[in-house]
Amino acid sequence: MFKAGGTCTAGGYWSAECPAPVASKMPYFAKLLLLIFCLVLLVESRKPRRRRWTSQLEVQRASRIYKKNHDVTKTWRGKTEQLLRVDDHDFTMRPAFGGPAIPVGVDVQVESLDSISEVDMDFTMTLYLRHYWRDERLSFPSTTNKSMTFDGRLVKKIWVPDVFFVHSKRSFTHDTTTDNIMLRVFPDGHVLYSMRITVTAMCNMDFSRFPLDSQTCSLELESYAYTDEDLMLYWKNGNESLKTDEKISLSQFLIQKFHTTSRLAFYSSTGWYNRLYINFTLRRHIFFFLLQTYFPATLMVMLSWVSFWIDRRAVPARVSLGITTVLTMSTIITGVNASMPRVSYIKAVDVYLWVSFVFVFLSVLEYAAVNYLTTVQERKERKLRERFPCTCGISHSKTMMLDGNYSESDANSLAGYTKNQMVPEEEKQEKMVVHLAMSNESNSSRKRGLKGHVGLRIIQNTHAIDKYSRLIFPGTYIFFNLIYWSVFS
Repeated sequence: MFKAGGTCTAGGYWSAECPAPVASKMPYFAKLLLLIFCLVLLVESRKPRRRRWTSQLEVQRASRIYKKNHDVTKTWRGKTEQLLRVDDHDFTMRPAFGGPAIPVGVDVQVESLDSISEVDMDFTMTLYLRHYWRDERLSFPSTTNKSMTFDGRLVKKIWVPDVFFVHSKRSFTHDTTTDNIMLRVFPDGHVLYSMRITVTAMCNMDFSRFPLDSQTCSLELESYAYTDEDLMLYWKNGNESLKTDEKISLSQFLIQKFHTTSRLAFYSSTGWYNRLYINFTLRRHIFFFLLQTYFPATLMVMLSWVSFWIDRRAVPARVSLGITTVLTMSTIITGVNASMPRVSYIKAVDVYLWVSFVFVFLSVLEYAAVNYLTTVQERKERKLRERFPCTCGISHSKTMMLDGNYSESDANSLAGYTKNQMVPEEEKQEKMVVHLAMSNESNSSRKRGLKGHVGLRIIQNTHAIDKYSRLIFPGTYIFFNLIYWSVFS
């Protein structure tokens, strides 16, 4: 394949005397196969590079989406890369154990006052309780100083303040749909711990002015295990630490004021503890009790006065009216006391109801006295008729005044009768006896004086008792109402 007579240099390079291989004389088919092979190699070599460019584009697109909120605290890390390093510390100890007391700030937002119970002397409140403290063991690096938020599952792994409600009867943390607990940790170790709680606590109420009263209740917070040497509990922003919903309202009370206080509580066996107070004042709405208690009681008293205008001889009417008013007052008193605790002192409503009951009862006694005196008087009249059967021709109303006020003018009035009205001659002697007896009785009563005469007239004239009662009972009851409402209002 080489030309004859050609020489090559010692260096192995071709010279004019050593011609190149006869590549140019390669067949056309072989060149085509070589070109196809080169193209296949080129295509196969570009496929991995195209996939790598695609993945890089996806990462760049995702980074542009999350570039605004990008923070190392928001990226997921495995257990070996936990930012809080919970497993590296002993969280059974409080922060700075052995050092000064750790300050724990508290603020509260009252969501609702659910109920106030006078019988059980307690109240139910739903609130958001938040704690603020610093635990350097929870600090983590962050370039943007953004916090991390967790739910209640992390609370069981770290230290949290052991705050409880003093004098609480029942309390629970809401768990719908999950436990209503939030934990927020900042890079410098500051912690916000918030939870939603409903608590029923005792409230010492004074019912001496019920229902014209105002009640002040307190919800008390305190650390259960740590004294003031280990934990300093305080209101984070003073009175501004307590916030309430403007829509809070109660059916029977008007919420006048919410405020906070704090003081130290001493236990002889354990020591001094910081205690926080949520105080609120409630004033009772009086309109409900005016309609349900005071107004019906007043109507019953006024209804009992109607008997003073009923004829004294209508025994069934007056007796049934008196018994009805007495039983109605008893029902009102029983209904009021059923919704109240069994306190040993007198309440303002008791004063009003029992005085009203006394007025109703006295109206029944008044008719009993009238009926008794009427019976006695009729008995005396009957005996007098049996003693002096002669009427001397005079009608019964003219002959004898049953009120005991027979006078000479009544005897002289016999002259007005005609002869056919007069008795026969043989009865004149009996007529003289009657006239003399009545005259002697009139002369003796005149000598008793004005005071005794008026008293005898009131006692013997039963209609006068009703007449005076129509003025005395309403006047006395009105005077009582003036004193009552001026004292208790």
